[in-house]
Amino acid sequence: MTTGGDASLVRRPDASNRATLLELLFDVVFVAAIALVSMIIAQSGSWTDTGHTLLLFLAIWWTWSITSVTTDFYDPEQRPIQAVIMVTALGAVGTAATLPRAAEGHSLLFAVAYVTPHLLRGVILVSALHRHRHKAQERAARFLFWFAVSAILWLLGAMMPGRPHWWLWTAAVAIEYVSTGARFPTPWLGRVPVDQYEKVTEHLGERYQQFVILALGDIILVPTLKISVSDFAAPRLAGFVTAFITMLLLWQLYVYRSGSILTLTKSQRGRAARLAPYTHLVMLIGVVCVAAGADRVIHQPTGETPLREVMLMLGGPALFIIGRAFFTYRLDAGVPWHRLVWLPVLGVMVPWASNWPSVLVTAAAALVLAAVVVSDILRDRWRQKAQSGE
Repeated sequence: MTTGGDASLVRRPDASNRATLLELLFDVVFVAAIALVSMIIAQSGSWTDTGHTLLLFLAIWWTWSITSVTTDFYDPEQRPIQAVIMVTALGAVGTAATLPRAAEGHSLLFAVAYVTPHLLRGVILVSALHRHRHKAQERAARFLFWFAVSAILWLLGAMMPGRPHWWLWTAAVAIEYVSTGARFPTPWLGRVPVDQYEKVTEHLGERYQQFVILALGDIILVPTLKISVSDFAAPRLAGFVTAFITMLLLWQLYVYRSGSILTLTKSQRGRAARLAPYTHLVMLIGVVCVAAGADRVIHQPTGETPLREVMLMLGGPALFIIGRAFFTYRLDAGVPWHRLVWLPVLGVMVPWASNWPSVLVTAAAALVLAAVVVSDILRDRWRQKAQSGE
């Protein structure tokens, strides 16, 4: 563990791109939060409750995303950066613990657990870099400014009488997402220079890949917890196996050519770094919906399927395909039409799926995902034949 000066806080070009053990431990906390979000959505009884839960998930995801950018720009082996990771992990535990009751009298605890790590991260970094007028300090100051702005709305929304003021929390999330996309324009400092994004390392690409793979495990974790306290009826077991197959299919869809993010040019890498938080958010919402749908299948595998559950079971795979396809498009400058053509198939099933048993709905979604995977294989074979001149 190193303890160098201000300049040494910035990741060196020759530093290891492997995630540290502390970062992996950090991921586990957030994967647990995602599993909890999936179970809450599965048990919620209205679209409004589902929307509120997803809003809180946006905040949870942004904490992970911003922290991963931090550990890519700054050296995670340095004590101040490790302190940032530890404080953020504690905040993540707090947000996860209060998530189920954030709308029922504990909104202030959720807000404090969420905003504290963001503010402390900025204070720690700005203080550690105060001796030099360094670009790294300016970068930390920009992040601190915008999260201080959003923190006001988070706290105000939590201190409103009764339930949290969801419009204020929505505005807070919007500020965080828009300011990040706009490169944190800050008074007297301007925006984060584009060339700083182009300096991202393979470490950031690996962090996203590791997290998505861990998150996919929630698709089988959630139904496992459910089926462990249920009877092992044949339809329920069929739903459990389908959830496992769906997890493997989504894994295959994600890892297909995912290594390309590690071998990009500087400009492409900078674009990928700015885009990845948003496209991976879409994919992760898809994972959350699939896991919630699997929970409902284990709960009631037979009988008619309510429309909200149909949307979880069919919309989850659709969102994952869309998020992955857009990320591919921005990296390779090509639209993966062979994947997108399967989306209408999922859409066509929606009007009729309410009359199907839930186990059949998830099986149909898994078949569509399998078709997408097969189209990937056939496309690769066609390309290989074209390149060989056959």
